[in-house]
Amino acid sequence: MTASPQPVDAFDLVIFGGTGDLAVRKLLPALYHRYADGQIPDTSRIVGIAREGLDDEGYRAHARKALMENGGDKSKVDDFLKLLHYRSLDARKDEGWDAFAKLIGEQPDHVRVFYLSTSPDLFVDICNRLGAYGLNQGKARVVLEKPIGRDLKSANQINDDVGQVFDESQTFRIDHYLGKETVQNLLALRFGNILFEPLWNAEHIDHVQITVAETLGVGQRAGYYDHAGALRDMVQNHILQLLCMVAMEPPSSLAPDAVRDEKLKVLRSLKPIDESNAAQLTVRGQYRAGAAEGQSVPGYLDELKDHKSNTETFVAVKAEIANWRWAGVPFYLRTGKRLPERVSEIVVVFKPVPHSIFDASAGPLAQNRLVLRLQPDENIKLWVTIKHPGPGGLRLRHVSLDMSFAEAFGVQQPDAYERLILDVVRGNPTLFMRRDEVEAAWHWADPILAAWADSGESPRPYTSGTWGPSAAVALIERDGRTWNEDSE
Repeated sequence: MTASPQPVDAFDLVIFGGTGDLAVRKLLPALYHRYADGQIPDTSRIVGIAREGLDDEGYRAHARKALMENGGDKSKVDDFLKLLHYRSLDARKDEGWDAFAKLIGEQPDHVRVFYLSTSPDLFVDICNRLGAYGLNQGKARVVLEKPIGRDLKSANQINDDVGQVFDESQTFRIDHYLGKETVQNLLALRFGNILFEPLWNAEHIDHVQITVAETLGVGQRAGYYDHAGALRDMVQNHILQLLCMVAMEPPSSLAPDAVRDEKLKVLRSLKPIDESNAAQLTVRGQYRAGAAEGQSVPGYLDELKDHKSNTETFVAVKAEIANWRWAGVPFYLRTGKRLPERVSEIVVVFKPVPHSIFDASAGPLAQNRLVLRLQPDENIKLWVTIKHPGPGGLRLRHVSLDMSFAEAFGVQQPDAYERLILDVVRGNPTLFMRRDEVEAAWHWADPILAAWADSGESPRPYTSGTWGPSAAVALIERDGRTWNEDSE
């Protein structure tokens, strides 16, 4: 039995960067699916903003193509498109802003969501314009896409400047990984079942792995990516947020600040990694030409069209949390491009049994593992040891208790943006980053970046289609452990 979707109040959602990849590939399909399920009222409006000279019909045609390619139902798509409008605006020029403000002002009682799907260097310009026209008043909210800055100093500057227009309660810093069903189910597994929480500590858990692997290269994002790199692009935000969900103490409730207070404690408890230990606890790599998904692919420098770059496309980190629950438990983090599989997962590996009662002929006793797969197919596996069925003595097998969300509930799992956008409309910030979380994450990441820069060493090369540099394997195997690469 599935829960019935709850409708939200009528709203105006304005997407700055409305013709961009994120808007067309993720945001508009997410809104369409929520509309098709009856959660978005017909009186709502979705306004795309970009510099291209389109009109409403041109934008709707652009959106229709993307939605139909995404499996949309023609009649429902046609109804949804009636909600769409378009305005051509430049964040740094005056033209068109008067008419845009008048359009938004036609529905003064609507919730107003301004989604900044743009380069971060436009965040402040857009917010200043919105403030100048009084569009930040009433039930107005702003959504900031990552990255929030390049380091702690620039993040603070962006937050200070945006905060002059929108206060903290109006600001939603989005990390779409927190909207994934598997991440939500981590809360349910930990705090809704007595089975796991008593074991969720250093006494019973050997280590934790978090992997976010991509088969794609940087492609058209090469210009942006070369100024970011894997640590800024993935570790400082997505992966640290997942780490917080695994490691946080039980909150007193699911109230937004109760959850975010506990996540903040984790970030502030991360052991520092700096010039004194970065060489031992981190590995960075850069992909070379190779094969991905059965095709020959160029190396990073070829895609960048440059022969020299110290930007990392792969990172592995051994992190630790200095508190009573997690003392001595390593968290192995890795992310990279041009890896063999597209997979995001959290692996919790429990300690071995203290004593085996079985003969050697029964086979080895493997450690229990809880594997939470975030993509591509969201599921949860608990690996346990059982007796192999049949006569012939007692033989042990390591098998998984497997729950696929799609199979268990018989429905297509909603995309993370579907949940998160409607949470903004409802004014629920639980799954969004508070300013002090962003600051704490940069406070941990900045010394790593500084250590790399001061070392003068280039990222280690790895062939596309492999699991990164060999040093990343050594990082975990010198501790007597191995990366989880079970894709079954």
